[in-house]
Amino acid sequence: MSIGAILQIAAFSTAQMIVGRIIAGIGNGLNTSTAPVWQGETSKASWRGRLIVIEMIMNIAGFSLSNWMTYGFSYVSGPVGWRFPLAFQFIFIFILYGTVPWLPESPRWLIAKGRVDEAEQILADLEARDVDDPVIITDSKEIQWAVNYERENHILWRDLLRGRTGEQGGTCTIRRLILGMGTQAMQQLAGINVTSYYLPTVLIESVGLTNKMARLLAACNSVSYLVFSLIGIPNVERWGRRKMMMYAAAGQFFCYLIITICIRYTEKAGYSGAEKVAEASIAFFFLYYVFFGIGWQGVPWLYPTEINSLSNRAVGAALGTATNWAFNFMVVEITPIGIQTLQWKFYIIWTVFNFAFIPTVYFFYPETAGRTLEDLDRYFRENHKVLVFRDKDAISQQRPIAYIEHEREEVRRTSSVDPRAMSFAAVQHRASVIEKANENAKREDSIEDRWQEKV
Repeated sequence: MSIGAILQIAAFSTAQMIVGRIIAGIGNGLNTSTAPVWQGETSKASWRGRLIVIEMIMNIAGFSLSNWMTYGFSYVSGPVGWRFPLAFQFIFIFILYGTVPWLPESPRWLIAKGRVDEAEQILADLEARDVDDPVIITDSKEIQWAVNYERENHILWRDLLRGRTGEQGGTCTIRRLILGMGTQAMQQLAGINVTSYYLPTVLIESVGLTNKMARLLAACNSVSYLVFSLIGIPNVERWGRRKMMMYAAAGQFFCYLIITICIRYTEKAGYSGAEKVAEASIAFFFLYYVFFGIGWQGVPWLYPTEINSLSNRAVGAALGTATNWAFNFMVVEITPIGIQTLQWKFYIIWTVFNFAFIPTVYFFYPETAGRTLEDLDRYFRENHKVLVFRDKDAISQQRPIAYIEHEREEVRRTSSVDPRAMSFAAVQHRASVIEKANENAKREDSIEDRWQEKV
């Protein structure tokens, strides 16, 4: 990102600006695909949703800041009008440089690499407990079991892409990837970037405002977006992921429906109330951001980090991020053309999409709120039905009793063991995990080498 920013700031040609944007985009893509995964793997189940929503709210804060900076520098002439806003991003880059080296590594990633001692120490630090505490040992064993199960049922990418899961399809890998990518696709197809990127254009061409007033309203709208997004912090766990997505989609559908009707009459030749109807549509653009900020801003980034298995979590988050940016690109490309050619009919597209998301989430998306990441691994091992709406454990906002009882039993069993025997057993188990990890790595390398020779 730093290299890309420097190239953009110092650009004196279109080619240099494009190269700078590409390099900065690669850096930003790495950040947006990695940060939610790390956040999800180092957070308690009760805090995971809140923290990732807060992370996305920081994104909105940056969006709001950029809107006001764009509005302010629209009054400034010369190169400083665009070079300074580009240079401003270095403040946040320096913050990353100063804070990231102090962050702990994900304990789940460490266990996957056979570094069990380090992982247990971080788990203990995160929970404010001793390393030998039964809760920490139980958590570590759950993660180690999940890691081993994933390795034993691991599917190579070439088989995954060809649909060859065979007997190793027990972890529902493809389904989980599609669910995570689906939330990111739906976020963009909800029409957020019709307004985020082009709200001034929409207000000028569809509503009939002046350029300055359109930019000012876009900046004011970003503040409203930021404020109402805060509602998602305490409620993402209370309401659950499913309800937040469904209720927000219903609100967004209603807003786009009214916007479509208002703009239809705004564009109607000779209609005497066109100005009043245009003003009414502005209110529903603002209201749309309220619903989106509460339900669809954070959850699509949170869901892929929860729903994917440990071995595919980083890949799932990366594919989700790629899906988001791909649909983002599509929406941004078609919006100006759609507004000019379809006019008010263009908004029907987003009205239909938002309505379609309600049954999609209801029928296909299991709840993840209140579950540990290992609970979700267990769910997909034991449940292979695509439709989840009839499964009470799948759609419950609270953690299923069966998972709670299983965890309590494991903690009781762990705490009943003599500490010295438990310590010796833990050492032996760590050694076996490390040895198994090395054997699996060698076996996977051997398989890949043989496949490369065949190719």
